[in-house]
Amino acid sequence: MRSAVQLADRGRSRLFSRRAAARLRHASLRGAAIVYLGGMVALPVAAVIGKGFGGGVTALRSALAAPSAWHAITLTLEAATLATVFNMVFGTALAWVLVRYEFPGRRLLSVVCDLPLAIPTLVTGVMLVAIYGPSAPVGQALESAGIQVIYAPLGILIALMVVTLPFVVRAVQPVLLELDPAEEEAAATLGASGWTSFRKIVLPAIRPAIVAGSLLTFARCLGEFGAIVIVSGNTGRTITAPVFIAQLIGQFRFADAAAIATLLFTISFSLVLVTVRLQRRPEAAQEEEDE
Repeated sequence: MRSAVQLADRGRSRLFSRRAAARLRHASLRGAAIVYLGGMVALPVAAVIGKGFGGGVTALRSALAAPSAWHAITLTLEAATLATVFNMVFGTALAWVLVRYEFPGRRLLSVVCDLPLAIPTLVTGVMLVAIYGPSAPVGQALESAGIQVIYAPLGILIALMVVTLPFVVRAVQPVLLELDPAEEEAAATLGASGWTSFRKIVLPAIRPAIVAGSLLTFARCLGEFGAIVIVSGNTGRTITAPVFIAQLIGQFRFADAAAIATLLFTISFSLVLVTVRLQRRPEAAQEEEDE
């Protein structure tokens, strides 16, 4: 009888020790993740905010008082908006082509869509100069028609479109893959046109993904530096906010640069929060349907 009780006690102690070890592992992993995230993201962000607004809004006012400050911020917002609109439309169309059509080279086209994520943005800027630069055949032909790309706002727009192309495509593509084509086929049998089926059936389903990809695109455009510094030429009318921040750092105006960087970070972070909220809505709706 005693041996049975002892065995039971040993089993319970082993179970408790296993649970304690599992809890310790989970706590260690969570702690390591929090420390890593804090050291890599939270601490630098806090340092920038503290540097820029440690003395109130004085640094921000000083930075915005520069002659090219407002122009740089306005140009950044305008170029980011246009790039987002273009990639929203053409990125959705590209995702539709990749999902709904079978054709030779489709996998290659899908790989090419991800190239902007793999290629350094400085290399992207060099490639654009090689194509649209003043000494390139395409650039010369465009300049003869009165269209300047490199060292002009148009070059900034093209650079932003190239760098942010994958965001909308990869946000919309998984949603299209999950859609059941039977609903569209049923609408077609009832006499609905292709555009009507897309507008009434497909678009409502992929709208959150389009908005999420577009917001990420806009946020990414706000901080792009590598490609812009190559194609813009750093002239007065082609300075964007990230390039303006680099100029402030070159002038040893670190507080002013941190203030402008914090302003851009606030906009980008707000857009990321909205994106996460939009991405969680379909998951919450699916969980409610499953229940």
